[in-house]
Amino acid sequence: MITNTELEKKGNVFPSKITAFTKDVNSYTFTTENGVVLQITILRGELFRFRYSTTGRFANDFSYAINNHYHTSHNQLDMEEDNDYYIITTSKLICKVSKKNLKIKMYDSIDGTLVNQDELGFHWEESYEHGGDIVKMSKVSHDGESYFGLGDKSNNLNLKGKRFENWVTDSYAYGKETDPIYKAIPFYTGLYNKKAYGIFFDNTFRTFFDFAQERRYVTSFWAQGGEMNYYFIYGPKMVDVVKNYTELTGKPKLPPLWALGFHQCKWSYYPESKVKEITSTFRKLQIPCDAIYLDIDYMDGFRCFTWNKDYFPDPKRMVKELADEGFKTVAIIDPGIKIDADYQIFEEGLANDYFCKRADGPYAKGKVWPGECYFPDFTKPEVRKWWAGLFKELIGEIGVRGVWNDMNEPAIMEVPNKTFPHDVRHDYDDNPCSHRKAHNIYGMQMARATYHGVKKFAHPKRPFVITRAAYSGTQRYTSTWTGDNIANWEHLWIANVQVQRLATSGFSFAGSDIGGFAEQPQGELFTRWIQLGAFHPFFRVHSSGDHGEQEPWTFGEDITNIVRKFIELRYQLLPYLYTAFWEYTERGIPLIKSLVMYDQEDVNTHYRIDEFIFGNSILVCPVLEPNAKGRRMFIPRGNWYNYWTDKIEIGGKEIWVEADIDTMPIFIKEGTIIPKYPVQQYVGEKKIEEIVLDVYYKEGVEDSQFFEDLQDGYDYTTGNYCLRTFKLTGRKNQLVIQQHIEGSFKSDSKTFKIQIHGLPFKIETIQLDNKIEAIESVEQNGHLTITVNENFTELDFSAATNKS
Repeated sequence: MITNTELEKKGNVFPSKITAFTKDVNSYTFTTENGVVLQITILRGELFRFRYSTTGRFANDFSYAINNHYHTSHNQLDMEEDNDYYIITTSKLICKVSKKNLKIKMYDSIDGTLVNQDELGFHWEESYEHGGDIVKMSKVSHDGESYFGLGDKSNNLNLKGKRFENWVTDSYAYGKETDPIYKAIPFYTGLYNKKAYGIFFDNTFRTFFDFAQERRYVTSFWAQGGEMNYYFIYGPKMVDVVKNYTELTGKPKLPPLWALGFHQCKWSYYPESKVKEITSTFRKLQIPCDAIYLDIDYMDGFRCFTWNKDYFPDPKRMVKELADEGFKTVAIIDPGIKIDADYQIFEEGLANDYFCKRADGPYAKGKVWPGECYFPDFTKPEVRKWWAGLFKELIGEIGVRGVWNDMNEPAIMEVPNKTFPHDVRHDYDDNPCSHRKAHNIYGMQMARATYHGVKKFAHPKRPFVITRAAYSGTQRYTSTWTGDNIANWEHLWIANVQVQRLATSGFSFAGSDIGGFAEQPQGELFTRWIQLGAFHPFFRVHSSGDHGEQEPWTFGEDITNIVRKFIELRYQLLPYLYTAFWEYTERGIPLIKSLVMYDQEDVNTHYRIDEFIFGNSILVCPVLEPNAKGRRMFIPRGNWYNYWTDKIEIGGKEIWVEADIDTMPIFIKEGTIIPKYPVQQYVGEKKIEEIVLDVYYKEGVEDSQFFEDLQDGYDYTTGNYCLRTFKLTGRKNQLVIQQHIEGSFKSDSKTFKIQIHGLPFKIETIQLDNKIEAIESVEQNGHLTITVNENFTELDFSAATNKS
């Protein structure tokens, strides 16, 4: 027997002392005595990249996550050293690198306070099983430090005391403790001493995060391969951390406005007569709806890009007739391509060698809905181009308006690990690798290819794509939903948490399967879920046909009326949501904000879960228990108007709010101006000639914005938009609204119907652009109402005692 003691397990290995240092523009490279190399790149004053090598050299610097158009800038960049540290200083951060062991400490450069520090810091373990390193990082976790983000994890918002794994997984009927599930977003925000920082661990291998679970004062992250490569993002505001991360990994483009309307889906609506029955019932009952979905049964034997002509004999005609009624058709496309010599797409993929292969040469085969399938290697540019071209008929000729990518983890049936074996090989954009590295980005690259295909053939309209699997940066291409949930009250709670967490992780365009995918909800649960979903960016009912019907009219007239009420509210709020979406695409500001992001300085928000801010100014708290007549909720600091009663609540405390089945707690921040459309059965149904502005009085100053464009297409990118900024100034006896307009877009609307809430004085005079208006133009309807030209510059309401 031959033994070699050099192959015995070495355990953790650590960097030794620094022996060399070089600088190249905005990068600093440190080399240790035992060959570890640390490269620190300063992208902005608040954003540092840390990249470690244990071999003395780095692999090709390639990432699917990073936005190639990310703009770097740093006004100040200084380097000095003392006996113990190299010290890098920017306008926002001070980074100290230990000469002894490469450990890092990060400080606020303004006040010098500690933001984050290494515990053991970078270390690694040689894995002979995988033939490489397990790379590890551990940092100090302080008393009172909190953690948020990490994508669609189904547990509490605050990650403190939890451990998670990132390995995108088909997780049918998952629960609160199920991990991992559908997405791998290795980014979190830490909050310490009321200051926020973010860490993005850009490593696509199976990764792990421990937030002071194993050791109380340590948080750590590690990967089963690849590099220790992470970005440190400083706020100190939490929203600024998320904004910078979203810009680093890529902001999305504006969706068509209809994509923010209500969507109805089921596994499956077929044949055509059933689809038409559903859509005609929406119009008959006057329940607004913009999109109808076709699940896998529309295909011929589940073959992608085909139609079952028995169910849908003339798809182009059907899609056109649906469009004439205001319904946009969205069709599912999965990654598995059926092995079938008579199937053209299979033959094309085979002829061009587009499918994933095993390490020893044959194509990777797996069973999914069509039976035995091969799978395109979406990490290969020519495969993505081919895939995009396959949408010519579906989108460009038949007229389908959106595509829904499912099963793209990729999910494989009847195998223990639910996906490819590790030895499957991928091109990885000319960086060849195994599935161990490519698994977490496979679904992302499928969504990317789909996006480019839909974008090309929908032109001049905007694309709409949905994905189940995702990695950091996927928000550039697609919306998402939270996967195969269950029709129970726990999953209503989970849906609320997941959408908040995704927004905190840069992925705002998200929603859940309203009502639950598996099993059947009762009317009360469905109603409460619709109420929550009306305030999620992606608003879709979806269910498994095996468990019964789940349309808005399924649960009786009383429930139908309440559901209609909240769908109508969503359509009224579309201009508010669209404005928030524009702000997300321009500035990276999340559409949904957990209370901790809204007010991180109030420690009461750090463990609040149920309440969230929709856009910038609407506070929402879903009812999450059966038989409830109301609930307790936390109102953040400031003054808030009850949406239903106009009663003002002073924030910073928990209160009881009445909320029977036909309502839910909704509050509006004082000083806000909210634009509203009239109720439409679908986006574009009506020529909107007057827009409501709900004005919520505040003693003080507040700004609001309202963005408009053609609601589809790309004219807004060349200036054909209208961005209105409203400045509200409230005094004890005066209310002034000033408007600034930029952009060239002219809408159909000519007037604003201004409704003033909470005005504390009786109006004696109204000045519109310095001209006195007749007092008779004000109506007393429970709130004060006046109609004005939409291009006004200044509107002044004054009491008789005002002398200004």
